[in-house]
Amino acid sequence: MENLQDVLKDNGYTKIPFKVSKTQHLLIKAKINGVSGDFILDTGASNSCIGFESIAHFLLSAEDSPTKASGAGATGMHTQMASGNLLQLSRWKTDDFSVVIFDMSHVNLALQQYKARPVHGIIGADILLKGKGIIDYYNHYLYLKKK
Repeated sequence: MENLQDVLKDNGYTKIPFKVSKTQHLLIKAKINGVSGDFILDTGASNSCIGFESIAHFLLSAEDSPTKASGAGATGMHTQMASGNLLQLSRWKTDDFSVVIFDMSHVNLALQQYKARPVHGIIGADILLKGKGIIDYYNHYLYLKKK
């Protein structure tokens, strides 16, 4: 039987490492507009997002959004959007990345209660779908298909 990594590499996938935190979250490094950050890889999040406090950090141009965010115990939260950004996960890139911006303090507060490090945001299903994502939980790799 062929090795999963070899099959995926032969089919144009990029291997991206992640770590599993003590809270069982999948932690992944990403760059937005060339700036590094720490993110949770969340298959249950429909969209990738960052906190309001990270707008300047990632050099984003944010605009108000009529959409209300919900998740992780909070609902009806005010959001902003930033479109046309560069997202890089290891060697995988997309230059038409749109990110939802909302108050992530409840997420980081929950992490803090478990003495876990805060994150800048969440990489969600939008990126997993765009990159035809495959998660190898056992070996701690995310695979995304190159364009």
